[in-house]
Amino acid sequence: MTEDADKYLRVGAGSNAQSVGSAIAHALYEDPQVKVRAVGASAVNQAVKAIAIASGYVAPRGMRLACIPGFTTVDSRDGAISAIVFTIFGM
Repeated sequence: MTEDADKYLRVGAGSNAQSVGSAIAHALYEDPQVKVRAVGASAVNQAVKAIAIASGYVAPRGMRLACIPGFTTVDSRDGAISAIVFTIFGM
C-alpha cells in the first residue's frame, strides 16, 4: 500500500531525536493524529526515541500518547522499499 508522502514526518538515521520529538509534539497540538515514517533500522531507532521524547513534551499538558506501528511501501530509485509507519495519537 503506497500512501502520500506529504502526510508523514520522515525520520532518517541522522535525524536528531529531540528535534523530531518536538515536531511530533507540536503536530499533535494541531491534530490528534500524526504519522512518522522511517526506513532502516537506525531510522526506526531514532523514531522510537523521538516518540518517547514527544511523550515527555506533551505530558505537562495532560496528554498521553498511543502508538500503532505498521508498514507502507515507498517508491525509490531502486524500486519499492518497505518502511515502518508509526501512527501516533494524542489522548
